[in-house]
Amino acid sequence: MLYILYGQDDFSLNQAVKEIKAGLGDWEMVATSTTSLEGQHLTLGELRNKCGAAPFLSSHRLVIVDGLLGRFEVKQSKPRSGKGKSGNGLGEWEGLASYIGQMPETTVLVLVDGEVKGHNPLLKKLSPLAEVRTFPLLRGRDLKAWIQQRVRAEGGDITPQAVNLLAELIGGDLWAMNGEIQKLLLYSQERPISEDDVRQLVSHVQEANIFALVDAVAEGRTELAQRILHRLYDDGVAPTYILVMITRQFRLIAQARDLGKGLSRPQIQDRLGLKSSYSLDKTLSQAKLYDFEGVKRAYDKLLETDLAIKTGKYSDKLALELLVTELACLNP
Repeated sequence: MLYILYGQDDFSLNQAVKEIKAGLGDWEMVATSTTSLEGQHLTLGELRNKCGAAPFLSSHRLVIVDGLLGRFEVKQSKPRSGKGKSGNGLGEWEGLASYIGQMPETTVLVLVDGEVKGHNPLLKKLSPLAEVRTFPLLRGRDLKAWIQQRVRAEGGDITPQAVNLLAELIGGDLWAMNGEIQKLLLYSQERPISEDDVRQLVSHVQEANIFALVDAVAEGRTELAQRILHRLYDDGVAPTYILVMITRQFRLIAQARDLGKGLSRPQIQDRLGLKSSYSLDKTLSQAKLYDFEGVKRAYDKLLETDLAIKTGKYSDKLALELLVTELACLNP
């Protein structure tokens, strides 16, 4: 049995893995026959050895491989090759499809990965043999529907206004969203979660608003960006502080892009000087939306805005509104 789970929404992906485990029987028994492997340096022989082992105290052996598909993502028209050579760059992994047919019936193999393109050669090779599930980041209506569903699944209720505000503040980070929903449910008790509850209770609301503002700008969503900007005004945040925070966030985006891929998450978080995993997750996801030229153009616009305010060319609020519109147009 083969599952392929991939996408940027690692919260939902993680839930799917839990569901697969739950379907195999008692979780403690399944845990004794579960093996997790790092796919980046795995060989086909090592995978076969793990998959071929008999389960212990369980009806099935569960083998979870993280990052194998990512090894064969096409970059600059050339797939990264595995061991040996083949026309599609799979090397020895060309034989994985054949092995799936020989794999013991007691083995469940799960390949999990982040963002994977449809033309990934290993994905194309294995898809006909697998149950494939994709987990894109939730946005817009899908994200709002998820919030409502999650709250109801926990036995609570939430107003449409609170749903909209949560979606704008947190975005598609479902790990952070789930944590905030749990706090809001405890706070609201028997009544529906309100917009005021969200404003009072969501962690780092101003920081979340800045992240949401940069998200909207990066996605070219001018109207949403302007709405978030005016919400910051309404909350009493000074325009000069907003400009400083936007500039800081683009500096973090630039630094995140320059950090080597060999660093662990704690090392990256330490290098960036970020105190929370939420801030790290948001910065890393935003860094994927910009190339070097995009960051450079954003810096140019930030400098122009700073000069326009200091020289009195525009009022601080007008300068910020123009900045937000121009930044959103840079990354449509």
